[in-house]
Amino acid sequence: MPKNIEPVYYGEYLQLDKLLDAQAPHSRKYGAEAHDETLFIIVHQVYELWFKQVLHELRSIHQALQADQLDDRTLYTLAHRLRRVLAIQDLMNDQVGIIETMTPQEFLAFRDYLVPASGFQSIQFKELEILLGLTRGHRIAFDQQSFYNRLNDTDRAYLEALEQQPSLFDRVDAWLARMPFLEFNDFSFWQTYQQAVTAALDHDEKIIRETAATPEQLATELASLQSNRDNFAALFDNNRYIELQKNGQVRLSQQAMLSALFITQYREEPAFHLAHQVITGLAEMDEKLTIWRYKHAMMVQRMLGTKIGTGGSSGHDYLRRTTEQNRVFKDFFAMATYLLPKAALPELPAHVQQALGFYFRSNHATA
Repeated sequence: MPKNIEPVYYGEYLQLDKLLDAQAPHSRKYGAEAHDETLFIIVHQVYELWFKQVLHELRSIHQALQADQLDDRTLYTLAHRLRRVLAIQDLMNDQVGIIETMTPQEFLAFRDYLVPASGFQSIQFKELEILLGLTRGHRIAFDQQSFYNRLNDTDRAYLEALEQQPSLFDRVDAWLARMPFLEFNDFSFWQTYQQAVTAALDHDEKIIRETAATPEQLATELASLQSNRDNFAALFDNNRYIELQKNGQVRLSQQAMLSALFITQYREEPAFHLAHQVITGLAEMDEKLTIWRYKHAMMVQRMLGTKIGTGGSSGHDYLRRTTEQNRVFKDFFAMATYLLPKAALPELPAHVQQALGFYFRSNHATA
């Protein structure tokens, strides 16, 4: 049974009169219209529509993470919406191939009519970056100096206000940091994992000393092992970890990093299934955004070579540098530094396993 009182007409519902009349090539103001400018406009309009949907999903995730406690129903919703964002990102990455059907000369036919408009002025993309946690202090030098220079006063004020609010990264960090199982009765993941790391590294050192063919090989492998010891030592030492944060080597708080490690190492435990999906989804989102930046950089190099971008940046060189620098959840990738093989993991105490698992009693009566 229809629930609407008035009938709905397809074109009116989608407001196609507005949508399909929103392409106005700028080149026609100066002479013959450049054929490929319509493609250029539509591709970027579609990007903006997808940005709108991604923001819609991420805002809901950000809001949910504000709660003091997240139950499995909420975590399922977060993981589900992150998967939707990832599917949209796949589409956006594939869409680069559509604009690459335009040759450099076809782009140059209208490119100089667009100055100084550029992707710098995409308010939705800037909001997306800020919402994720990419504020000015974490951007490359060019962005720190010119992030707001090309915006009007209204847009600048809107984005500056957003930068003062907790980001999705902040919410995720707080959620992980309050994970209850790091300290559970007499169990301390911190101490247990540190003991397992020490035993694993000592075992590696024994093998190195027994199998090194030459003194040079022994020295090289021991130096590499010591580097691993230093990495783990910084993870467990509060002062050294703070230094890693100050140097930009990690961004997550120490407590959040240990929680993420615990969840990842013991992801097969039922209580960690959904939390691990959320962590994985955030990491994949960061990865797909990096791929999008890389594809964009390669496209710009193909179209412009070493020309300056319409927004005043160094074009391809600028985009290439943002590919690696402008990442938010890269700690979830760097976390591999601290992972142990499954065989080296300590077995969780029975009471911890029971707290992390689900147990059902049989309804059958015993004879």
